[in-house]
Amino acid sequence: MPDDMARPLIRGRGDKGGSRCLEASASDPDALVVGVVGTGDFSRSLARRLVASGYQVVVGSRNPKRFMALFPEEVEVTSQMEAASQADLVFIAVFPEHHSTLAELKPALAGKTLVDVSNGLRINLDGPSNAELLADMFPESAVVKGFNTISAWTLQVGPRDGSRQVFLCSNCSRAKSAVMQLCRQMGFVPVDKGLLASSLEMENLPLYLFPSWRLPVLCTLALFFLFYLYNFIHEVLHPFVKSGKSVFYKMPVEVVNVTLPSVALVMLSLVYLPGLLAAGLQLRLGTKYKRFPDWLDRWLTRRKQLGLCSFLCAALHAIYSLSLPMRKSARYKLANVVFKQVKEGVQDSWVDEEVWRMELYLSAGIVALGLLSLLAITSLPSVADTVNWREFSFIQSTLGYCALAMATVHTLIFGWNRAFDPAQYHFYLPPTFALVLILPLVVLLGRLVLLLPCLSGQLRRIRRGWEKTRHIRFTLPEDGCHNGLEDISHV
Repeated sequence: MPDDMARPLIRGRGDKGGSRCLEASASDPDALVVGVVGTGDFSRSLARRLVASGYQVVVGSRNPKRFMALFPEEVEVTSQMEAASQADLVFIAVFPEHHSTLAELKPALAGKTLVDVSNGLRINLDGPSNAELLADMFPESAVVKGFNTISAWTLQVGPRDGSRQVFLCSNCSRAKSAVMQLCRQMGFVPVDKGLLASSLEMENLPLYLFPSWRLPVLCTLALFFLFYLYNFIHEVLHPFVKSGKSVFYKMPVEVVNVTLPSVALVMLSLVYLPGLLAAGLQLRLGTKYKRFPDWLDRWLTRRKQLGLCSFLCAALHAIYSLSLPMRKSARYKLANVVFKQVKEGVQDSWVDEEVWRMELYLSAGIVALGLLSLLAITSLPSVADTVNWREFSFIQSTLGYCALAMATVHTLIFGWNRAFDPAQYHFYLPPTFALVLILPLVVLLGRLVLLLPCLSGQLRRIRRGWEKTRHIRFTLPEDGCHNGLEDISHV
């Protein structure tokens, strides 16, 4: 087996310079010759991937001798005019502001397929797109928009998982089919986005910065700020005002550690609350064919992001909790307690109730974090593609409610009998865990209500197409009537 590592990435080409002829094209005249206009990072990665996929590649450059050494030996690097003349399909891999320099190639590109891979510098909502402008510049060529959402790194290492999809659109179905075939040969999955009018949307896709994450992240930050402020007042400001005791050292770790599980539990409740609201709305309307309100629709589409934010807060809470004994303040407190017990002659400080409470508290928290981890892993596209819809629904719904229930139990055990201790109500404010439990208990109670046979059966029929204001009437063919749905008011 030859040693691939000993082979240089860039092979020597001799001293002749200039363009090199495609030897394969002489032996196989029917083979598709792919041209690439441009010599940037994307062009080099694209040429390597095309060569690895078995295509003959010719690259057009304004200075072939300068960039020849950057391409594989199998690639011919020549002038733009010669590359446009030799190629059957041409990738336009130059920045859109330089498209005007290609005007002299119009005769050589007439009747050929051009693939525009460019993107803009900012989101363009008004149009026209770069691809539409290119189509106007080359009216005798068939322009296909594609590969603009694929990075040069993805082309170099090959398609993997979520990077497999390549969006394509064009007004010429023949040209689009040819590029689709090329995508499959390269190992990608082509996705037809319709006519060239869709190119504006495609060019905007790489420029969006987490559009579906804005609301969940803002919600997480807002909840964190509110709970942190509440815990600061409750745990830090109260002892300072009432007894002059300074415990501001709690702000970086202890207050944060109390805030994180509060945010995690509320965010997890917000994942399942919109499903309950949607089910209640369907039961009230008696149909599934009426659209949800826009706010509920957006909420339903953001549940994955809300759940991942909840998982992040829960994971950070676990890390903070493991770090609590490492703090100097914890060691000083422990030493003071031991010294006090020795001074008072306490032989055994074991409290059975406190031991059981902590054991159950930690166990419920570990199980809840484990279930949340499973939900987060299953939400990954590479994992979700390996399970069917029933398995995915079981994990995200059934196990999700189990995670919410265990997290609620975790919080309830933490509260234990503290909710009934007046000393916990600083400034007459209830402790944080009492406030946090409201929403998850409402969600869990709502889920139990929907599991009642009278409601679950009705909801199942509605989701299978039944409507309460219409019914199905079956009639025999000889009656001269049509079977179908009729309004009850007409019966």
